[in-house]
Amino acid sequence: MNLSSLPELDRRRTQTTIESMLEKYRIFKTVTFEAKEAGITYSYSERFHGPTHTITDQTAAIAAHNVDVPAARRAYCAALDSVVDRLDKREQQLVRERYMRRDEVYDYTVYNHVFDPPVSKDTYVKIRSKAFYKMALALTDLGLLSLDSLIKNGSSMKQEELKNRGLPSVY
Repeated sequence: MNLSSLPELDRRRTQTTIESMLEKYRIFKTVTFEAKEAGITYSYSERFHGPTHTITDQTAAIAAHNVDVPAARRAYCAALDSVVDRLDKREQQLVRERYMRRDEVYDYTVYNHVFDPPVSKDTYVKIRSKAFYKMALALTDLGLLSLDSLIKNGSSMKQEELKNRGLPSVY
């Protein structure tokens, strides 16, 4: 696939979207999941007659929640890890150090102290833009992101062209 067939994405919207996904990743990695427990409280409560054909199973719903939510969190983190693993070495280093670490790291710290040799701010922005572009395309393939909101206004690539090129348009 040559470069002319790839969609042209709005850089700012792509950056905002990928940064929010990486923030969600960081939250999932740092905040522990609190399992729900079934509550048994005996007290009088007025019950109005409702549909008799419905059955509620509070314990089953809680058990399903306690299994499904952590599994979804692990799957999300694993998907982002696999996308970052496929980036170039410098792009991986940038994304991991700036966005995937537990502590807050600033851009100037990464381009001055993490990169060896240090790079300029402009070079850092170019590396980050390329990484986010590649991540947006990979996350679209995984079904975690839709390119519709990221395509640059006035871009010559339309929905039909996306479908013809095998890129998904909506998930």
